[in-house]
Amino acid sequence: MAADSTKPSVLIFGKRFEYMFKGSSLFSRSCGWRTTCLCMSRLLEVWASFHRFLLFLYQFLRIVDKYSVHPATTYIGPEFGKVLQKSEVEYRQANLTVAATIQAAFDPPAGKSEFDYVFDFTGEVRNDRSELIQISNTFAIARLLGLEAAKRKVKAFVRIQQPFYETSAKHTATEKDDIKPADTIGIWWHESLRMLASIEGLNLVILRIGFIYGPYTDFGNIISAITVASVYGYLQKPMKSMWSPGKNPTNTVHVEDVAGGSWACANWIAGHGRKAADELAGVPIPFHNEKTKVKEVEGMRPHDEKPVAPVFNLVHTSYLQFCLVLTRSYQVDDSSSTLVSTGQIVSSFFGTTFEFFNVIESTVFKFMDDLEDINEHHVEGWTEMLQKSNPPITNTPISAYMDKYTLEKHVVGFDNSKIKQVVGYKLLRPEFNHDNIKEVVDKWKEEGLWPNVSHP
Repeated sequence: MAADSTKPSVLIFGKRFEYMFKGSSLFSRSCGWRTTCLCMSRLLEVWASFHRFLLFLYQFLRIVDKYSVHPATTYIGPEFGKVLQKSEVEYRQANLTVAATIQAAFDPPAGKSEFDYVFDFTGEVRNDRSELIQISNTFAIARLLGLEAAKRKVKAFVRIQQPFYETSAKHTATEKDDIKPADTIGIWWHESLRMLASIEGLNLVILRIGFIYGPYTDFGNIISAITVASVYGYLQKPMKSMWSPGKNPTNTVHVEDVAGGSWACANWIAGHGRKAADELAGVPIPFHNEKTKVKEVEGMRPHDEKPVAPVFNLVHTSYLQFCLVLTRSYQVDDSSSTLVSTGQIVSSFFGTTFEFFNVIESTVFKFMDDLEDINEHHVEGWTEMLQKSNPPITNTPISAYMDKYTLEKHVVGFDNSKIKQVVGYKLLRPEFNHDNIKEVVDKWKEEGLWPNVSHP
């Protein structure tokens, strides 16, 4: 049998898959059978990591998303450009809201069998979008993908769940805990899981991740906070949190672990099948929506149903909370990390200190509705840094502007022991530290997208 006949075919949906090509030792192991992979969503930043360990593991890879890559209509990291040059990789621009387009995306190339692994990175990540857009871009697309994957009998369908939840500050949440989705965006991300879990014959695994960061990752709370921290370092002023100290965790996860965890989960369910996977790791997914929506939105499950599916938390063992600037840290196991110590990690990297606003200042900030006023100081500082860089930077995907969701206090604390025990996955980047921050900044500098000035 030819060597590539033992490898799976892979299909990936979504732009934010690029972080999966950023490199990892996880995929040095052979999966032992032919797989075709298919992926989608705005996760290009993940795929750069994924590809390095997928390179010798897949037979054919198709990536599908709404963005054009030639010419590029979105930021594309340099690693992803290299991936697209490979003969066994195909990129397809497509409108994922159209069922016929998704059906065509699942059709294998001539002479090849059906896709084996499907990675779903789709979903709206902007909190300011209307509910109709949240339903269309998150729930409806996930439904079309899940139905087609079940019809094609794919061996693994991995759904990446963004951390749009609010958990308790007193203890970490396991997969069995009933946690509340955060805002409208969280409600429809969560509702997508209930819908996917109810699709008969879908070999589904749900990977619930922390706030993602890493090279080329240009979205999310963490890159916003790192960028703002650099501004205060440049201005030689202390970073200040508008939230008081306390155990209010916000889990993070490196892009390499999203890539590694996704592949590990695909291999796991491919080896077990859905029925056994549910017995080993299945949890009921409760209703957190308006009951009237059930009749209004096609594909929603009745409010009294609790579909079961395998769910795994994937986060660092340390927590990081960023509000206005950086805030707090909390350790899951044998904690020795504190708000101050972790605040110092980020602030000290950029040569500044970490402090808190006093009670009066903090109260004023919390009641400010004008995001422009709140953002004015560090956005102006970031603009000055870009202009004074040598050479000046006129275009970058990185912004110091922090939206309402980023400025709010979010408590997201997940217990990650289940994926270690059941799947056997070991975190590649278990800590958020100076080395990880340096890696992120250095990659941006290499592309000429991060300013090279250190002070005014």
